[in-house]
Amino acid sequence: MDRHSRFTGQPPYKRKKEGNHNNKYVRSNCSSDVSSSVAFSHSPVLSVRRHLYDMDFPLYKQPVEVGYFSLDSSRRFFNDARMLRHYVEADQCPNFNLRDGYTDRFIKRDDGIKERLDHLLRWILENRSKLQRTPVDGDASGSSCRLSADFVTWRGHLTKLLTTPYETQEGWLLAVTLFNGTYYISEVETEAARRNRENRTERHAEMMYWGYKFEQYMCADEPSGLPDPSGVVNTNEAFCTVVQTKLTDHSLLFSGEVDCRDDSSRFKAAPGYYVELKTSAEICTPKQRSNLHRYKLLKWWAQSFLPGVPRIIAGFRDNDGLVVSLETFETAKISQLIKHEQNCWKPNVCMNLCNAFLSFVKKVVTQDDYRVVYLFSWEPYKDVSYSVHKDSEYTFLHDWYVREMTKQGS
Repeated sequence: MDRHSRFTGQPPYKRKKEGNHNNKYVRSNCSSDVSSSVAFSHSPVLSVRRHLYDMDFPLYKQPVEVGYFSLDSSRRFFNDARMLRHYVEADQCPNFNLRDGYTDRFIKRDDGIKERLDHLLRWILENRSKLQRTPVDGDASGSSCRLSADFVTWRGHLTKLLTTPYETQEGWLLAVTLFNGTYYISEVETEAARRNRENRTERHAEMMYWGYKFEQYMCADEPSGLPDPSGVVNTNEAFCTVVQTKLTDHSLLFSGEVDCRDDSSRFKAAPGYYVELKTSAEICTPKQRSNLHRYKLLKWWAQSFLPGVPRIIAGFRDNDGLVVSLETFETAKISQLIKHEQNCWKPNVCMNLCNAFLSFVKKVVTQDDYRVVYLFSWEPYKDVSYSVHKDSEYTFLHDWYVREMTKQGS
């Protein structure tokens, strides 16, 4: 992953034309000092047009796992690997029944509760000794320290950025706060996403369960153990890796959920022995195979490439939820699978857009204040724009985190 060319192009920032100002690009008339919860709209925008990012693949360093944490059946945080499951190889035609247990052995996490960065922030507080820090400029006492990362976020938020150049259906909102020299990025649910969540059909809800059920068939709780598909599927439970890496000049600390570990892997260290598990409709025609390459593999690749997970195992199921075949995709080889697809997505475009967005954030987010949120907004076929909010509903860094990160000796 770290052998690609360094991206040196300038991010394609531009300014909107406003009113009748002799066609000059101007900034909206607002103060740089945000003194209330009123939102100010700003004019600089970031284009996401694909051709602007079709250049050499940017330098992306091999991700290094610096820690992990677990969330139990009640969503309680533990700074350990108790929820890590272990991959068990299955027959190529396993006939797993993904519908089993949906009505009587399923505990679903309340996805209306927005946890934001809370679990990752708790991990940071408990593992500050692992994160190299230097005193904030001008603070000779060392009472307030910087993290070693420019950005802290969830892997899923970065995945959204990678897929943005090819997304035609769903927009996003990303809240950014600059605190002690680090940019924290947390997703905000859009109104469209909220409506979709609240109006899911029963069929859609059951098919979401199928993915979790597939994991239950493929994983054991202990090394050398066996899967127990008769158990309860509880989507509160999770094991998350925390990795550090660098995208060109942007140092990243992010976390993402991991499905399981392959104890027989040739890789003896994380994230090399992690495995991502996916389900998809069975493929019966060349057109269906092409659609898999053009759409699903984009998100699968982005999700696994970012933390350095090398292998994706997909269960292909029929319309009744019966898994009829398994297929393994090596993350590093997905780009070869898709290169002959006409007008298909390009990994370099995805990563260059992500790099440009992070540069854009650094350019416009200037107030180092945990109470200030820069809300970046994007809708398909539009540019990325932003607004600024103080002491608003979008604030996501808690007092308990700020207090611990700024107190003497932290």
